[in-house]
Amino acid sequence: MTSPVRVPVQAVLPLMAAAILLVSTLGWAQSDPLPSWNETLPKFQLIDFVVTVTSEGSPEYLAVEQRIAVFDNDGTLWAEQPLYFQVYFIADRIRALASLHPQWQRQEPFASVLRGELHQAFFGEADHFRKLLLATHGGMSEAEFQQQVSDWIATARHPQSGKLLTEMVYRPMVELLDYLRANGFKTFIVSGGGLQFMRPWSEQVYGIPPEQVIGTTVKTSYEQRQGRPVIRRQQQLDFFNDKAGKPLAINHHIGRRPVMAFGNSDGDFQMLEWVTSGQGPRLGLLVHHTDGKREYAYDRDSEIGRLSQALDEAAKRNWQVVDIKEDWNRVFVDPRGQEQ
Repeated sequence: MTSPVRVPVQAVLPLMAAAILLVSTLGWAQSDPLPSWNETLPKFQLIDFVVTVTSEGSPEYLAVEQRIAVFDNDGTLWAEQPLYFQVYFIADRIRALASLHPQWQRQEPFASVLRGELHQAFFGEADHFRKLLLATHGGMSEAEFQQQVSDWIATARHPQSGKLLTEMVYRPMVELLDYLRANGFKTFIVSGGGLQFMRPWSEQVYGIPPEQVIGTTVKTSYEQRQGRPVIRRQQQLDFFNDKAGKPLAINHHIGRRPVMAFGNSDGDFQMLEWVTSGQGPRLGLLVHHTDGKREYAYDRDSEIGRLSQALDEAAKRNWQVVDIKEDWNRVFVDPRGQEQ
């Protein structure tokens, strides 16, 4: 695994000292806003940026309406290994619907799902993911689909850790979301995951309301069902929110260029590139998965969350790279209070 060059602490002591002074001045010294972050460069850069853009009189002060931060979801806010969590939802829906579609026992990629061969099912052919997505995400009303997601996410567990998927959220990133909102930032999810897959639980898990979630969508139609109007989901993809699609979706849904962007893979490259190329203060950050003991270690060779181009270009673009092993003292927190 190739890691970015880490700047010696001695080289950034002036920045660290300035950040500490500012934090103390604002009364945060007694309550660390990012306790799950180690006292390393990324934490000080984050605090320094927030203090700088929210301090009246600062030459880089940003009005509240300009304080917008966008976050990828999979691999940035919660785990994404060994497969994207939405894959498990789709697989469970295929199993639940299998009795209505006996042909699936012989038809790929459905047959592979029913045999439990999820990697082959979803990544064996280029169009497999799309077929499985549309078979399980269309053909019902929006309300029905959101109820399916809500019921599933309440009990779905990670296949390796055994934890609820909603416990596989990164504690340091939740702290960061809270810290930004406490300082007037509006936080958005901008993910390749399904829009309506994330909306039913995003507020409870991240504090991000459904109207601040941007994701992949299927086409919908307005229809009458038994004399009542419904939004019906079609079995047709509308917009795939990944790579270059992310800046387009941000521009379409938000209408302002954010000043902070957070991702973890090459799928987030264009989002970070667009956000950090704007005028005024900007911050881009990549979460680098380096901790195979507490979480997972992967980057360039991974089919899930591949990080290569963005890692290579991070330094010249002044993007922060958070090394999970080095920069986070906690990854997940058990609901019973046991630290991990």
